[in-house]
Amino acid sequence: MSTAATTAHTRGRGRGFAVVRRTAWLAGALFWSAFSVLEAVNHGWLAGTLALTFFVLPDLTFLVALDEAPRMAKGQLPPRAVPYYNALHRASVPLALMVAYTFGPVAWPPAFAALCGWLAHISYDRAFGYGLRSKEGFQRG
Repeated sequence: MSTAATTAHTRGRGRGFAVVRRTAWLAGALFWSAFSVLEAVNHGWLAGTLALTFFVLPDLTFLVALDEAPRMAKGQLPPRAVPYYNALHRASVPLALMVAYTFGPVAWPPAFAALCGWLAHISYDRAFGYGLRSKEGFQRG
């Protein structure tokens, strides 16, 4: 097989893997959305409010550098907001908190609902192709 054919074949496999990965993220997003709704139904308005708040909260990190936004390129997050954005868009953070919640002494269902909403947000972002940002504020790779 020629180098061009090998590269095209490898690129095709990469696209297939990307589709599988994004489909898995979408399945996770639907799961965490359903789980947060279930928690809201079972535990009341506070659980629902926190789930919705934590579903929206990660994207509010742009407010950290709102004054810089007009000077940014299209699709660029102000570099000052990137550490906050990336911290709130790492799935490991709410997953670790869920493990701590599960095995820890705290038993407050609204907190668990909030974590479900947070994971739903991250999962939807990954499913639709949005990931972490580079230090310059652009989508990574």
